[in-house]
Amino acid sequence: MSIWQRPWHDHIDGAKSVAEAERVSMLRARAMLDTEARAAIGHRAARWVEQIRARHDAGLMEVFLAEYGLSTEEGIALMSLAEALLRVPDAATIDALIEDKIAYADWQRHLGRSPSTLVNTASIGLLITGRLLDDGDPARSAAGLRKLVKRLGQPAIRSAVAAAMAQMGRQFVLGETITAAMTRAQHYEQRGYTFSYDMLGEAARTAEAANVYRKAYELAIDAIAGRCQASVPFHENPGISIKLSALHPRYEEAQRERCMRELVPTVLDLALRARAANMGLSIDAEEQDRLSLSLDIIAAVVSDPRLADWDGFGVVVQAYGLRADHVIDELYAIATQLDRRFAVRLVKGAYWDAEVKLAQVEGLSHFPVFTCKAATDVSYLANCRTLLNYRDRLYPQFATHNAHTVASILHMADGSRDFEFQRLHGMGESLYALLHDEFTGDEALRCRVYAPVGQHEDLLAYLVRRLLENGANSSFVNQMVDPTISPEAVVADPFEQLEYGHGLPTGSQLYGHHRRNARGFDLTDRALLAWLEHSRASFRAHQWQAYPLVAVTPTDELTAYIERVVYNPACRDERVGVVREADAQLAEQAVAAAEPWGISAAKRADVLNVVADQYEARAGEMFALLTLEAGKTVPDAVAELREAVDFLRYYAAQTAELTTEQEALGTVVCISPWNFPLAIFTGQIAAALAAGNAVIAKPAEQTALIGHLAIECWFDAGVPRTALQYLPGTGADVGSALSAAPSVAAIAFTGSTATARRIQRTMADRLSSGAVFIAETGGLNAMIVDSTALPEQAVVAVMESAFQSAGQRCSALRCLYVQDDIADDFIAMLKGAMDQWTVGDPWSLASDCGPVIDEAAQAKILEHIAQAEQEGRLLHRVAVPDSGYFVPPSVLALGSINDLAEEIFGPVLHVCRFRADQLEHIVADINASGYGLTFGIQTRITRRAAWLADQIHAGNVYINRNQVGAIVGCQPFGGEGLSGTGPKAGGPHYLPRFAKVKATRVAATEFNMAGPTGETNTLRLVPRGPVFCCGPGVDSAEQQAKQVRQLGGLACVVDTPPEPTVLTHADNIAAVIWWGDEHRGRAYAHALAQREGAIVPLICGNPDVAHVCYERHICEDTTASGGNATLLAGSAYVG
Repeated sequence: MSIWQRPWHDHIDGAKSVAEAERVSMLRARAMLDTEARAAIGHRAARWVEQIRARHDAGLMEVFLAEYGLSTEEGIALMSLAEALLRVPDAATIDALIEDKIAYADWQRHLGRSPSTLVNTASIGLLITGRLLDDGDPARSAAGLRKLVKRLGQPAIRSAVAAAMAQMGRQFVLGETITAAMTRAQHYEQRGYTFSYDMLGEAARTAEAANVYRKAYELAIDAIAGRCQASVPFHENPGISIKLSALHPRYEEAQRERCMRELVPTVLDLALRARAANMGLSIDAEEQDRLSLSLDIIAAVVSDPRLADWDGFGVVVQAYGLRADHVIDELYAIATQLDRRFAVRLVKGAYWDAEVKLAQVEGLSHFPVFTCKAATDVSYLANCRTLLNYRDRLYPQFATHNAHTVASILHMADGSRDFEFQRLHGMGESLYALLHDEFTGDEALRCRVYAPVGQHEDLLAYLVRRLLENGANSSFVNQMVDPTISPEAVVADPFEQLEYGHGLPTGSQLYGHHRRNARGFDLTDRALLAWLEHSRASFRAHQWQAYPLVAVTPTDELTAYIERVVYNPACRDERVGVVREADAQLAEQAVAAAEPWGISAAKRADVLNVVADQYEARAGEMFALLTLEAGKTVPDAVAELREAVDFLRYYAAQTAELTTEQEALGTVVCISPWNFPLAIFTGQIAAALAAGNAVIAKPAEQTALIGHLAIECWFDAGVPRTALQYLPGTGADVGSALSAAPSVAAIAFTGSTATARRIQRTMADRLSSGAVFIAETGGLNAMIVDSTALPEQAVVAVMESAFQSAGQRCSALRCLYVQDDIADDFIAMLKGAMDQWTVGDPWSLASDCGPVIDEAAQAKILEHIAQAEQEGRLLHRVAVPDSGYFVPPSVLALGSINDLAEEIFGPVLHVCRFRADQLEHIVADINASGYGLTFGIQTRITRRAAWLADQIHAGNVYINRNQVGAIVGCQPFGGEGLSGTGPKAGGPHYLPRFAKVKATRVAATEFNMAGPTGETNTLRLVPRGPVFCCGPGVDSAEQQAKQVRQLGGLACVVDTPPEPTVLTHADNIAAVIWWGDEHRGRAYAHALAQREGAIVPLICGNPDVAHVCYERHICEDTTASGGNATLLAGSAYVG
């Protein structure tokens, strides 16, 4: 068995699921530091802190972070400014960014407080004050600074801030080129330091970018080789660190085979170059979900016999990872098997905030990292002990700026010096200068400087990460220069602090006692992937059946139904099953047999939770059928199952809020779409049943097998057939019959706007005037990317929003606006990223994009692309398989959203360019389209994002992230205008619409929704247009108006009931309330159904909040500009 095929993954991946307390207990024992030893360590470290403070030579980064840490608004502002400024090409946007970050912060309180003159005078706000005001007045207020910015003009401010950013860069990055960095390093080398150079840059998104990084590494190795000596151990020579994510655009578990084929040769070539020069080459650690893949790549590289006599191959291990000790053990085993020695750099870890957020979003029952600083510190020390014990095969490299950690390592080393310390350039200088003076001769310590090299626009992202790692009040770097904290407290024993955990909820506990989160499926865990493949395999050739499940006809009488064979949309010859469809007569009989679910709300909730458990228990079959019938990729299938389960548990929890006064409506018809055949299908049914109604569920014709499988779970959980019936069939036959059944009390529909209008008109003709209609329809969804956005992040967001699920989402991005100043480069990166996607069989984990649903959809989309190509507007498309209903993800040029006549429901992105001064015009065009479902914003200008979110008429606004994948209860989903009626699915006002509304009032108009760390989720209520309160009679109309106003809406009292035709043509009506006779009510309903534009409801009972207010949800990714500053600032984690 070759080294890289070693079966290590079970025990390494398995360590992720071990309870954190258990892992800490094991590591504590492994550290082997008793109370006496820890006391001696603490005493020595405290003495060093005292000496550093007495010297008054703390490094610039330390004093900067002490003044502008993450606990200050100004520190976060500086971080955000540093992250974005130097990549912005146009003056207007630079000015807006500077004003956004600088002009509104309270710089006055920082004046003169730092011991560093440079921090006092050269940090951003103070630099502006010092250089441009230069009046020595420390009392100048922030308001005065804002006036100054306006008075002096933006060019001077722009130059000053850019100079400040460059100055910060020069302090913390060794050089803009490898030659410049090595020249500057000579000064430190004369003092005994060695260097490891790191070529800066974001992870590659394109093959071109990866090639640029590869060449940069090659040139750097060639340059460093000139400083290396063949006759000395490698660790006495300078070295280089490389990032696998920079060398391959798809460095991820799902693309493992491709990475092994393409990335291993690249890394091996770099390793051979380093070996030839006798230098060290280290593989930097990245996110935990790439760990197994990284080990595969590392093992494949080191097993090459050409590296056999070289000890300089290094691996970085992150102590905050729960698997760190297992990784070190495995590296030792590989080195032993190969009779080699590797270098291992032990670091704390730099992605903690992102790891926490991802685990919560994915619903995982565990975090892959420790959740408090003390646990990570203990892990670090335990792994130090391990590395020192493994020195026959591993060369320890301890990266730390923490005096307590250094003292611990020296204690455990017991006089040995066969290891080295490492520090970041610009950090830890005062500590290591002290150690340099204290330990001399044979006792001298080796120290290597990790030195970033790159252009200013690249280096500032690195600076942001350093701020996030070390800017919290609790970090050693921050506390060391704070004289109010005693030296003993600065170097407090982590073993004594383990009781102070972080208290973060795991993904499964994200919603606390309210409900259990849907089970997470870690698609980077090898054991889970093996289970997934096994659980689906038995269904690959399975033949499913679907048929009506009703209260009036025995299920064995199937011969009378219309039979239709279902084929896999990814392979048109692969038969999936058979659907036997109902007809209009059976639909009418089902309506007649329906009976509301007459058990208590608490018992209904219990059943819904059982159904959720049934879904999860049948996950393998669900995943298989979602792929085979609906063309879902593996991640999409997982997300859909989780959303369906979330709907069930969310509405089950909401039943507790139903009062005994809220009666069920009666019989509810649920008409669901094929693009979310499990999630939306389940959500509609769950809400209607939770409220006590009878439900008749009609699935989309294309996905009736999935619906049938779901209904089986409902019946197994105990829902009676009279309360829930299932009618697969055509819309023209079954759908029309259900929409016209007079005894139907409500219809919930998701689909096209045109179909929603037809249903509304049918209801007006045949149903009672008070029948409830909930419609979620499509959208011409837009995103704006300005020149402050990080292109690598924005491109990923665009790809996910436009092409995930083959673009078959109501929320999908259809029209992208890119600022003209960056458009050429951005579109080039987008094209390159598209070329890295795999369009293919969705059964394979490696496929990013599957087929569209059927031949009709394929033909329509291809016709649209062909028309654009004929007009010269086709910018890019990717290759697709010949079999199946595949459509190439495509990018088309467009002048504006006004040129898009209809929604193209597939993987087609329209791109428009805009000037910086055209934002108001763009917003007006988007709103004028009449649609209002989702909208995306990519900007680092906070006030611009807030303004856009306020101005856009859309139900869901996403800032600095993709605009798909709304989470139930966290990001309630639904639009306005032509995009739907409301209320939002998965929100607080959806389930109550399925019960008779009691009069109420709204206590607040803005709500913070539960959700993962690292993002904010806010639900706002915004008044719709006026609600016509038609009585009859003034008293009734006034009572109606009072209810509307108590709900936060706008009321228009109509003294005399209007003629129906008035309602057809009146402008700006949100709803009409009528408590009078049924004859006029039917006339009003019919008149409203004839209106153009948004669907306007007739309310024959009490209005609810979603009748009178738009629900607008805003989700902002607060980690986008580098990391979760809020989480880290208060976490007691970093350090």
